[in-house]
Amino acid sequence: MKIALLQQKFHGSKEATVAKTAELVREAAQGGAQLVVCQELHQTQYFCQSEDTSFFDLAGEWEADVRFWSDVARANGVVLVTSLFEKRTDGLYHNTAFVFEKDGSIAGKYRKMHIPDDPGFYEKFYFTPGDIGFEPIDTSVGRLGVLVCWDQWYPEAARLMALRGAKILIYPTAIGWFEADSEEEKARQLEAWVAVQRGHAIANGLPVVAVNRVGFEKDDSGVMAGIKFWGNSFVFGAQGEQLWRADSQSELCKIVEVDMKRSEEVRRIWPFLRDRRIDAYANLTKRFID
Repeated sequence: MKIALLQQKFHGSKEATVAKTAELVREAAQGGAQLVVCQELHQTQYFCQSEDTSFFDLAGEWEADVRFWSDVARANGVVLVTSLFEKRTDGLYHNTAFVFEKDGSIAGKYRKMHIPDDPGFYEKFYFTPGDIGFEPIDTSVGRLGVLVCWDQWYPEAARLMALRGAKILIYPTAIGWFEADSEEEKARQLEAWVAVQRGHAIANGLPVVAVNRVGFEKDDSGVMAGIKFWGNSFVFGAQGEQLWRADSQSELCKIVEVDMKRSEEVRRIWPFLRDRRIDAYANLTKRFID
């Protein structure tokens, strides 16, 4: 399967950023991509750097946003993974990945389950945790295990998607560095982010795709300087082999070909699912084992 990763920066407004994304989707389709993956909250700036109720207005047009990306998917004949700010009702919002089929229909959606609350990443202020579980989304290109950003640190999420038959794990992402950190600390954080997701590929015998944003985005509240998003979008194969990895600053559309049949070959020689001791894992549902 030919998968296009759209690694982008924020272009100063929703209109300009959306126009650039639509342009990159067209580029991906012209290059033969069957599946196109956007980064987390790709329509706007990463507004979660501060707590500001005015940012809830960004979700006010979410239904129109769904129709727009539906049209983009249909016009280009691709399966499209988006990441939108969903308003469920007044005062109730989700960080939601909508997946569109080639004909523009909604194949399914995933509401982000793990919600961070850290300096510069105040997502609990904006998003209610997902309530539709870790359910893969069936599409014409296969069963997609779509998760979102902070979910990528949790092996449980990847495993549950795999146990429900996902054929690939996909992570739209928004993560980066704070300039005050040392270069050594920045390197540790970036490589930990890559390593944990590579582990999901290996442990589950599945390819993994992560698409992250690039560029510096100022914290308009003035509390912090802002975030320099570190890019490094990547694709790993079912044994954790690196198929491609981006740099930390380029805005791009990259098409990567993934052999979707390798998972069965890998699982035959590394039968991790066969050897799981499901009789001994009950304590995994506890917060901590005292």
